[in-house]
Parts: sequence; structure tokens; C-alpha cells
Amino acid sequence: SAYRLCIMRKLPSVLARTLTSGTSGSPVLPDMSEVRSRLRDIVGASTNWRDHVQAMQERKALHTLLAKRQEDLPPRRMKDSYLEVILPLGSQPEIREKYLNVHNSVRFGRILEDLDSLGVLICYTHTKQEMQPRSPLSIVTALVDKINLCKKIIYPDCDIKFTGNVSWVGRTSMEVKMHMLQLHDGDYSPVLDATFVMVARDPENKRPAFVNPLVPESPEEEEIFKQGELNKLKRIDFSTASLLKMAPTAEERKIIHDIFLNTLDTRQEGEVGTVSFRSRKLPPNSVWMEDAKLKGLQICHPQERNIFNRIFGGFLMRKAFELGWATACSYGSSRPFIVSVDDIMFQRPVEVGSLLLLSGQVCYTEKNYIQVRVHSEVYDADTREHQTTNIFHFTFISENEIPQVVPKTYG
Repeated sequence: SAYRLCIMRKLPSVLARTLTSGTSGSPVLPDMSEVRSRLRDIVGASTNWRDHVQAMQERKALHTLLAKRQEDLPPRRMKDSYLEVILPLGSQPEIREKYLNVHNSVRFGRILEDLDSLGVLICYTHTKQEMQPRSPLSIVTALVDKINLCKKIIYPDCDIKFTGNVSWVGRTSMEVKMHMLQLHDGDYSPVLDATFVMVARDPENKRPAFVNPLVPESPEEEEIFKQGELNKLKRIDFSTASLLKMAPTAEERKIIHDIFLNTLDTRQEGEVGTVSFRSRKLPPNSVWMEDAKLKGLQICHPQERNIFNRIFGGFLMRKAFELGWATACSYGSSRPFIVSVDDIMFQRPVEVGSLLLLSGQVCYTEKNYIQVRVHSEVYDADTREHQTTNIFHFTFISENEIPQVVPKTYG
């Protein structure tokens, strides 16, 4: 199969902690609406936009509850932050329409929103202090490290279960691993694995704040923790290898030059034997990269705000994914299926009232695979400045044969 296998690191079922429990029999798992309600309670966020300024003012008083050093915070175990949450698409048909797409499967953008909310709640569970109903921490998504899917279709009429826990902790950041499973014939089977990195900040979301250290308890947990450390080092290496800081390698230069030579029009121009660098031709069954773009605009209304009254990161991911899907759909002239999500960096928050500009670009193709890069920026109408907020990479597989995308400029 072209789809990557999901690696299910199932912690023992005894670790399962739920937000709400049934009075008898098996525990009743919380649903996504309870997750969001719990997040508002933890932060003290108002459900009314008109009250948000007062709610944020009240959070300032929580500064005194912040730890001065990480060593002052009690260590936590992986099972302390473990959560299971249900998305009852099968048992509660009334919520289905919100998640339904025209192809009668689940909208993946909605799943991204749910993963974002759950990731934040898992981190608040890890950092929860007894006798403190409200958390002094502002926990926000820093990046999505990886989402791998192993199912082509997510069914709209079968219950979904999310599980997850904190898998690695730095001084002010936490890595969260989440899994999504769907109920078929009485069993939950894996659909995707996701890795998010969250950062903790002070009550006003201005400065970093310390979080509880994590103590692995078994060889398996040691391995998971070690992988989190390696992921952090990889991200540092990747940022230093940016083309804005480092020249392409010899291999990369050769690839670029070969593509360029392949697009030169070798028909003689002017003097015999000369070829113009400006004279380019498109190889057969190809599309210029500049012709494989789609753009979108979003006005950021209060409805899309998060618990800190900025625009919800899950909403940004959903909008970017939907534009990425549309870009792949129009490029391949058939329905694309998401295979992998990678490299979502949250570079700056998006304020309510912003104009959000999204640009989708097919940046690589191979066989039936289409990679789409979505660039997200905010436009300030007062200063006329554009600032990048996010860069997304989505990999799709198309039902049909697709043309090869070819860059025209060096950039």
C-alpha cells in the first residue's frame, strides 16, 4: 500500500483516564464539546466575545502562581496526561453534518481542529496543579511535527476515538502524541498518528513559562521520550539548513540544473548554435509551477477565536487544508486523498479581525502523489504590511495520473 503504516504505541488500558466517568460499568468517554468546555474552564475564558477583555484582565492575577524554576514543579508520568475522547459520529447522528463532505466521508479539516483542541487539553492535564482550578499557563500550538494516515476514507457514520498523552517535555515545551481510531465491526482500528509540539507561556501569553518535567517509567516510555528528544534536534538542524541561511548542496544544485536544462528550448535562435537562457519550453505532460496555484481570503471573525481570544490554530489548519485539497483537486482533475501532513509552523498568532491571505501551490509531484505548500499571512489594512503566520505542507494521492510540476524560476 502507498499509505504509511500507523505505528500504534498503545499504552496499557489501565492508563486510560477520562474527564467524565459513568456511574456504573465502563467509563463514559468525554466528547469534543466537553473537551472545549473543559479548556474554557481551565483558562477562565468567557463564552461571550463582549466579555473577553475582562476575562483576560482577570488572568493577569494568575502570574503569582507561575513556577520560578522547573525544579519547583512536581514531575509527571506519561499516564498522568493520558486521555481518551470520543467523537460519536455513529451513536449521535445529529453531529454528523458538521463533519460531512460531499463525498460522504469525514472532513479532514475538522479532524485537524479536534486534534489541536485535544493536544492543548492533554498538556493542561500534564501541568495541572492540585487546588488550582485555573491554570496560570497559556498553552499554544507551536508546530505540527507529523500526521501520518493509514486509511484512505474516514467514515461519517462510525464512532471515532482519540487517545493521546505527553510524550516528551523540555523546559517550556511539550510534545504530544495522539492517535485516532474508528469503530468497525465492534473494534477500533487505527486511522492516523499525530505529533504536536505545544509551548507554555505566562497568563498573558507574552513570555515562556516552565512546565512539569516528565519521568518515563518503562523501557518503552524511555524509547518514546528519546524519540521526542531526537525530534527536537532534527527540528533545530532543519531550521539551520534553511536555504535562507545555507547554500544548496552539490546534489541539490545538480537536480536544479538538470530540471533547468530539461526546459531549455534548444531550437536555434538568432546566430546558429546559440541557445537563449530565456527561451524555455514545457516538457510533455507537465505544468509550470506558477500555473498550479490557488488563493483564498478569510476574514477572521470572533466566532473562530480560541480560549485566549486569538484565532484558533485548528481553524487555520482547517482552512489551509481545504485550500490545499482544492489546489490538488484542480491540479489533478480528480479527487485527492490526504496521505500526510508535515511542517506546520505557527510563526505568529492571528488576531481577531485580521485579513488572512492563503496561497496554495503545488510544489512537487511524483507518480500519483501531489505535494502542496500553503502559505498563510495576515494583512494589516492600517500599515499595509504582510506578515507570515504559518507554512503548511500536505501530501495527497490522486485517483488519476497527474502531470509533472516543473519550476520555471530558480526560486
